[in-house]
Amino acid sequence: MTEKNIDQKEKRDDKNKRVLYSVKDVPPWHITLILGFQSFLTCLGGTFSYPLIIQSSLCLSTDAVGLAQIIGTTIFVSGLSTLIQTIFGIRLPIVQSCSFAFVTPVISLLTLSRWSDCPFNNESLNQTLLPEIGGAVHRELWQARVREVNGAIMLASIFQVVIGLSGVLGLMMNFIGPLTVAPTIAMIGLSIFEVAYHKSENQWWIAVMTVALIVIFSQYLRNISIPCVGYTKGSGFSKTKIPIFNLFPVLFAIVTAWVICVILTVTGALSDDPKGWGYAARTDTKLRVLDEADWFRFPYPGQWGTPTVSLAGVFGMLAGVFASMIESVGDYYACARLAGAPPPPGSAISRGIGTEGLACIIGGAIGSPGGTTSYSENIGAIGITKVGSRVVIQVGAVIMIILGCFTKFGALFVTLPDPIVGGMFIVMFGMVTGVGISNLQFVDLNSSRNLLVVGLPMVFSLCLPKWLETHQTAINTGDEIADQILTVLFGTSMFVAGALAFFLDNTIPGTLEERGILKWKQKVEGADTDDSSDLTIYDIPLIQKYLNSMTWPKYVPFLPNFTGDKVGSGGGCCGRKKSANITDAEIYVNNGFTDIEGGQKETNDKLNKKPETIM
Repeated sequence: MTEKNIDQKEKRDDKNKRVLYSVKDVPPWHITLILGFQSFLTCLGGTFSYPLIIQSSLCLSTDAVGLAQIIGTTIFVSGLSTLIQTIFGIRLPIVQSCSFAFVTPVISLLTLSRWSDCPFNNESLNQTLLPEIGGAVHRELWQARVREVNGAIMLASIFQVVIGLSGVLGLMMNFIGPLTVAPTIAMIGLSIFEVAYHKSENQWWIAVMTVALIVIFSQYLRNISIPCVGYTKGSGFSKTKIPIFNLFPVLFAIVTAWVICVILTVTGALSDDPKGWGYAARTDTKLRVLDEADWFRFPYPGQWGTPTVSLAGVFGMLAGVFASMIESVGDYYACARLAGAPPPPGSAISRGIGTEGLACIIGGAIGSPGGTTSYSENIGAIGITKVGSRVVIQVGAVIMIILGCFTKFGALFVTLPDPIVGGMFIVMFGMVTGVGISNLQFVDLNSSRNLLVVGLPMVFSLCLPKWLETHQTAINTGDEIADQILTVLFGTSMFVAGALAFFLDNTIPGTLEERGILKWKQKVEGADTDDSSDLTIYDIPLIQKYLNSMTWPKYVPFLPNFTGDKVGSGGGCCGRKKSANITDAEIYVNNGFTDIEGGQKETNDKLNKKPETIM
């Protein structure tokens, strides 16, 4: 055996030690079921929180049953998108769910004069004179807004499908560096801080307590493991320890805060007067939704009516689509590395991005108020549990689809007291902002050029949208459609920051090293994987054998046969990548609270030990 073959064998053995179940492995059915439910719990916090963030803009705050139906639809679409992505898309064990990148464009769209007037959000009006809450008139108010959002996301996602399946993303990435990504992603969290403030303002003690609990569980207790029963191949069941606080810090924090609020409500510590101290933290003010919500309701295409389309909405949503594509590329590489898979070739990345766009179109047709993207929380969990099985994630997706059909399950989250939700949002938005800023680790921060490129867009993107919010008629080109498009675009902080940073970074003189582009690409493209890796992981099921017998698939950028994957660059999305060294939240924009690097470090420290954990 040659020295090269020995090195390749050692790499494969090392990879096998890193994971209990790799991408193609199928654990026993009972283990698969448990792990699948765990994958659902991992993304639950971010999934149900998305509708809660935009409920006021949708004119949905007071319709608890309607909100429960929206949450159910969101969970259902997330499961369906995950299933599509793992079967036909990137085919890695990666969960899909609503992306926070769409929050700002949605809110900006619904601030247009046509949608901004929601009488149920105006406390100065006599609420007794308004139509019945949750009645036909009220439901039409929020359903019309959902239809507008659905249409905008569906049409904007066609752009993502084209960019993904055509392989153009690789060309675009040549002009996008960390100085563009950092302010773009950071503004996703910073621009919506008011949502967290309004949820928290009526009871700051509970909100701060929730923040403290999340920090304690996710940081201070992350290395504490709980004894339980584990399973290993060949050895069966055995005693093991699971870093449970590292896996579900948000879930534990919410449940703990919820229980405390229940105790304070039962003991009368919180006032039952709507204007009294602590009323917003009571747990019995929304219980009626559990009685009024249907047990079973299947989300179907057009359930809110036919989606409507406006050019302003479509252009605004393109900002969210762009940000979600950037985050997904980073997630693909991180997921492949932690799951013990070879780095995804360009064709797989192109297919993954295109599939995400297709899933957004399907989700918009069904009525989800947000586009879906890859979830970094799930990726972090793979690094800790050492379970990278694709089947596990697919079982988790089926669980999401089933639970999404039970409206009472979504109604349970509607009963969460606002201060708890506000505290959760504070940490989530802070994490998203921090993830964006983390991209600056690759650039020279001693350069005044770089400080200007990253600082100016962030401040300007806070000022301009705020001004347009109070001067909606300031843009007057003489064309109503053009006015709406510009108002939505310039009212979206993420777009303003990204566009300005992109312009400055590509026009102000600076070396690639100074701009951080060299280190950024080296982090993604470092060579530590051999060519003998099993790339059949990315083959398309059922039809791959037919594709292999034909010649034309080698010219299609999103098919596994694409010849561009065989070269060093330019193939598919980004050419054949030689590694996936992303272990930090470098390009992540999701609200991941799992310490991926810490989890992987703990895994690497145990490489010489027999794998133990399965949960």
